[in-house]
Amino acid sequence: MTLATQLLDWYYENARDLPWRQDKDAYKIWVSEIMLQQTRVEAVKGYYQRWIDRFPTPAVLAEASEQEVLQYWQGLGYYSRARNLLAGVREVCAAYGGEVPEDEQLIRQLPGVGDYTAGAIASIAYNRRVPAVDGNVLRIFSRLFCLESDISKQATKREIAGLLHRHMPDSSPGDFNQALMDLGSMICIPRRPRCQVCPLSNLCEGYAREVQDMLPVRPAKKEPVLVQLAAGLVLQDGKYLVRQRPAKGLLAGMWEFPTVELTGGQAADRCLTAVLWHEFGQEVDVREQQFHYIHIFSHRKWDISFFSCQWLSGNGVMKEGQWRSLTEFSNMPWAGPHHKVALALAES
Repeated sequence: MTLATQLLDWYYENARDLPWRQDKDAYKIWVSEIMLQQTRVEAVKGYYQRWIDRFPTPAVLAEASEQEVLQYWQGLGYYSRARNLLAGVREVCAAYGGEVPEDEQLIRQLPGVGDYTAGAIASIAYNRRVPAVDGNVLRIFSRLFCLESDISKQATKREIAGLLHRHMPDSSPGDFNQALMDLGSMICIPRRPRCQVCPLSNLCEGYAREVQDMLPVRPAKKEPVLVQLAAGLVLQDGKYLVRQRPAKGLLAGMWEFPTVELTGGQAADRCLTAVLWHEFGQEVDVREQQFHYIHIFSHRKWDISFFSCQWLSGNGVMKEGQWRSLTEFSNMPWAGPHHKVALALAES
């Protein structure tokens, strides 16, 4: 039996029941694949269903505002994915009549769509014989063929894409790609792979040489940079002072409470007092810490404390910021841990 036959036989018996597999809708597959980047399947299910209920077609999504799209993405992180998805869907509506194109080259040209996502959409929705190489595939094929080269290198990725293309069947290429996704999630997992129940163990060189636990080869991860932050919770006439982050950069366009980065052992109360006056024109008395969170991004780690602030006056010029009531919080896309604080304030 060939690799494809063994894998597909296993898949048809063990395929995961996932909401985006209910049909071959290219838009739904696109949404699911973007959501699944950097996010676990179980965490995505609820977000996906809520998204499809609100934005069931490209045309509906294309008409939505970026702020609403970010609100529905709230909690998934990596918000550039949502912005690119919105931009891509608008392009599909403008250029292709609201239908995701079948050609993988055209799909790849859409904002935020790389080789893997284009391959997944083309193969699953349109039965195109196109590889979809993600972390699961890199790990599986590194073990199957006992590849000792660094999977972060483009040369290794090209080699694995070639192997995948060689073994991909002419029929059911979408099922083949999905089978690899399930195998990587259920059996050929990153640590302690379940080789005893793997449908491909008889073909796996890594397993035969007993080096599967040492594969794939990848560079050591860098520790995220620690960033110390202080945020002020300023309440005046039933409304909190908030601001929208810049249109570009980390958490672009998201909302937050006034925040300052602390360096060199700076005192949080003094820094907050200065920022709230110079940038917001608000005189406050910084009081006790009300919330504290550690929030880890891929490249940095926020250590952020939220302080309650007694509002004294607003004699300065308001350069930025808005006053928002608790009832408005649920309709605002919040930046990282600011969302937790907004929810806690609204509930209390």
